Amino acid sequence: MSKRSSFSDFSEKLYASLEDFSSYLNSFKETLKNVFSGQPYTLDPDFNRGLSREYQRQIMTSKPLAAFIPEEYGGRGVNMKECLSILETSSYQSLPLSLMLGINGGLFLQPIGKYGTREVKEDVFYKFLYQDNMGGLMITEPQYGSDALHMQTQYEETENSYKIKGTKHWAGLTGWANYWLLTARKKTADGQLARDVDFFVYDASTPGLNVTEYYQNLGLHILPYGRNAIDAEVPKQNKLIPQKNGVMMMLDILHRSRLQFPGMAMGYLRRMLDEAVDHCRNRYVGGKSLIEYDQVKHRISSLQAYFTTCSAMCAYTAQHGGVEKDLSRDDIPANSIKSVITDYMHEAAQSLLQLVGAKGYRLDHIAGRSIVDSRPFQIFEGSNDILYQQVAESVIKQMKKYKLNNLYEFLTRFELTTHASDYFKDSLNFEVNLKIAQNRIVELGKVLGRVLSLEMVLKMQGTGFNSDLINQCVDHLKHEVDSLVASLHGMKTPALVDDYASTPHWSNHLSDNPARELRG
Repeated sequence: MSKRSSFSDFSEKLYASLEDFSSYLNSFKETLKNVFSGQPYTLDPDFNRGLSREYQRQIMTSKPLAAFIPEEYGGRGVNMKECLSILETSSYQSLPLSLMLGINGGLFLQPIGKYGTREVKEDVFYKFLYQDNMGGLMITEPQYGSDALHMQTQYEETENSYKIKGTKHWAGLTGWANYWLLTARKKTADGQLARDVDFFVYDASTPGLNVTEYYQNLGLHILPYGRNAIDAEVPKQNKLIPQKNGVMMMLDILHRSRLQFPGMAMGYLRRMLDEAVDHCRNRYVGGKSLIEYDQVKHRISSLQAYFTTCSAMCAYTAQHGGVEKDLSRDDIPANSIKSVITDYMHEAAQSLLQLVGAKGYRLDHIAGRSIVDSRPFQIFEGSNDILYQQVAESVIKQMKKYKLNNLYEFLTRFELTTHASDYFKDSLNFEVNLKIAQNRIVELGKVLGRVLSLEMVLKMQGTGFNSDLINQCVDHLKHEVDSLVASLHGMKTPALVDDYASTPHWSNHLSDNPARELRG
């Protein structure tokens, strides 16, 4: 039987069994409950990375990655609502698992579905659906992390293939994925590298990619990371086909992935909130439960605000993040969503750990695990400091275009902040220095990220979402913006003291008679 005919037969059977999304999602949810029953955050004492084949097989029984595969190839059709729901369901039980599915779905399958050749789609999607294959994306290089456009991995074109050579690291699923999207720049006739970036589908069963080092990553223990030496050759049909150019394709892929971060955050934040409420209701201190204390209420109300904000972001992505759309220019919403929600993820873990206390500071407790598992979300796919800066720079560019210097006036006209701007008539009514210092521009980006978040929250009004949660979230975001604006106005240009190392030890500055000094 040919692959194509067997693919067609199997895909019809599979899709028929998954046709009802509620049943499909519930099946996945029950599978995860069974898999993660007992102690889901046990740490391998040998720090082994990756999932056992049996563990992986159980999880993949429900075909969660079918949501990221086009219907034409046996999947569910890449409906963004369904993709987010899969990520949400998995992150409630395990944030690392959700990231694993997010890497496969958002950084591999969705790009293949949109930009891959038919030959590649048929091969890859078949193996993902029926052989539980995995795939990832390699962009980052040891000397070129956030500076991806200057990557040194290069390729040369031959008559029937592309030869790719370089080094990549910090790619999730290192040594485990069956396929990789490799990024490289073309080596020109004069030996230079072209400005554009191209993507190639590499089959890991063929020679050419060697893991030279596995990293002992602090968190996300089920995901192996490391350094990869690439000297590979891929067929001509394995090159992704951009609609404009490679850089715009990369931006479209990364922006869509960042817009899906709320999917990974959604179940995780719900879990943080559930764990916090359950602990504080059942833990008694001084004759009353923790949840009766104002400071505890403050922390839990912040968790609820994070949960509401994330819900609004999921709704935004479901409506605006589809694969049929070109997101290459959607840097402001994508970068805002990714940076704000990942800040909230880590803050949620910090609050849960503070509420739980000492027992939470264990690697096998969900609070302790969440601290180290959530932290890298603020770094990968764009460090939040850089993304906040890019948000602010993009807004300032828009302000220049419309010849506006007043931030509030601009936000009242900007489609992503029209309604939210009404809540900041006083705090944001100031002139923006279009040559603002870099540290202040990052702070401005944080302000803008929260104003955009409020806009998304306000759009949930009247949809049936809990109005009390919306009102609470509005207050929370207003307070955050006001605090950030105060910080922004109070910031000074940072000054470093170069000769700090020669300063005498503190003990040399003690008074001979401290008591007399205190009496004055």
